Amino acid sequence: MFDYWLRSLSAKLWLTSVAALAISLTCIAGVIVYSLNHFPPQIFRKDSDMRDARTIAAGILFDEAGRPNAVKVDDQTEWPYKVLPTELMYRVIDDSGRIVLASRNAHDGPAWLPGDLTAVIDEIKLATIGGRPFDVVTLHIRQLQSNYFVQTATSVDFDKAVLILKVSPIPGTIQTTILIATLIFGLTLTFTVRRVLKPIREASHAAASITPHNLAARLSTQGVPSEIKPLIQAFNAALGRLERGYAIQQKFLASAAHELQTPLTLLRGQIELQPEINDKDLLYREIDLMARQVRQLLHLAEVSETQNFLFAQVNIADVAQDVVAYFARMAQKKQVKLTLDIAMTPAPVSISADQSALFILLKNIIENAINVTPPDGVVSVSIDEVSIQIRDQGPGINADYLPFLFDRFWRAPNAAYDGAGLGLAICKEIAMAHSWRLTVTALTPGTQFTVRFQ
Repeated sequence: MFDYWLRSLSAKLWLTSVAALAISLTCIAGVIVYSLNHFPPQIFRKDSDMRDARTIAAGILFDEAGRPNAVKVDDQTEWPYKVLPTELMYRVIDDSGRIVLASRNAHDGPAWLPGDLTAVIDEIKLATIGGRPFDVVTLHIRQLQSNYFVQTATSVDFDKAVLILKVSPIPGTIQTTILIATLIFGLTLTFTVRRVLKPIREASHAAASITPHNLAARLSTQGVPSEIKPLIQAFNAALGRLERGYAIQQKFLASAAHELQTPLTLLRGQIELQPEINDKDLLYREIDLMARQVRQLLHLAEVSETQNFLFAQVNIADVAQDVVAYFARMAQKKQVKLTLDIAMTPAPVSISADQSALFILLKNIIENAINVTPPDGVVSVSIDEVSIQIRDQGPGINADYLPFLFDRFWRAPNAAYDGAGLGLAICKEIAMAHSWRLTVTALTPGTQFTVRFQ
C-alpha cells in the first residue's frame, strides 16, 4: 500500500511541492541570516535613527515669534530619551549655533558635528560625544524667516544592543516559521491535489467499469486537465474501434451459426437417405457434435449482448425443475442419479432474470456434471433463497486449470467427453449480464458450481 502511494501522481506532486517550498524558504532564511551576520549594524539602524530624528523635528512647538519653545512627541518616542539620557539625545540649534532646545544631558557641551551644519543635512555621521561613538542625524527646518537644525544622537553601543535584541530571535523565528509554513502548506496541498486529480480518478473508475457489455460508454472530459484530455480522447477513440470490432465479431458468430445449421441438417438427412453408407452411427455422432457446437456459438453470440435478454420475474425452482426433467433420460442412460433439493421458506423465490438464459446456464453446468460423474454416482442440485449449487462426484478439477475454466474454447487436457469448450464461457456471460456470482469449489470427491443471485 505504501509503495503504491509513493508511486502515485498525488504523492509525487505533494512531495515535489512541499520540498520546493521548504528549499525556497530555507534559501530565503539563509540569505537573511547571512546578511545579519556579515553586514554592519548601521545598515539596519539607519532607517530607525532617521525616523526618530524626523519624529523629534515634527514635534517641535514654536511661539508667536517663531522660536522653538518645546518638543511634543508620543510617549513611545519620548520615553527612551528620558530613561536613557546618556544613550539617546537631541538638540535644536539656531543659525548661530546656539542650542535653543535639548533633551536631558544635551544642553551643555561642544557641538556634536563642528563646522557648517548645512553640509550634513539628512545624513547620518559618526561623532564622538563624551569620549564615546554616536550616530548623529541632522535635519533642517524653517520657521517664518528663521532656520533651525534638529540633531539626534544615538550611542553606537546602544544601537548594537538594540540590534542584538531584535536580531537574535530571528533565526529561531525563521526556523519555526519554515516548519509551520511547511506543515500548513502540506496539509492544504493534500486537499488541493485531491481536488485537482479528482477528474482523473473519476475517469479511472469509469474506465474500470467498462466491460464488453457496455462498450458504448465513453469517458467524460468535463473538468479534466488539458494535459490529460488528449489521453482521454485517445482512450475513447480506442473504445470506439473496440466496440466496432466486437460488434463485427458477434455478428460473425451469429451469422456463421445460422448459416451452418441448415447445411448440417441437410447433410444428416442425405445420410439417412443413402442406405449404402457404412458407419452411419459414427457420422451421425460427428454431425450431432457439430450441430451442438453451432448451437453453442449461437448462444454465445446471443448472451454476449445485454439487449438480447428479456428480464422478468422468474421462479428459480421452476426453472431448475425443468432442467432436471430435461436431463432425466440422459442421467438414467449414464446410470447417474440426478436429485433436486429445494430449501426455501416460506415459498420459492422469484428473481429478475431472463428465463431462457437461466435455463441455458443450469443446463450447461448440469450436463457437464452428468458427463464427469461415474456410474452409480450422484449429481445434486440444491436451491436456497440466494443461490443454486450443482455438485457432482467426478474426478474434480485440477487447481492449475481453474484460471482457464471459463475461457472460450478452452478444454481440459485429456477431457473424457466431447465438447467445444464454450459451455462454461456461455454461463459466465449469462452470470455477468445478470450481475450474478458464478464460483467453483473443489470437493472430495467432485466439484461444486454455485450461482449466487445476491
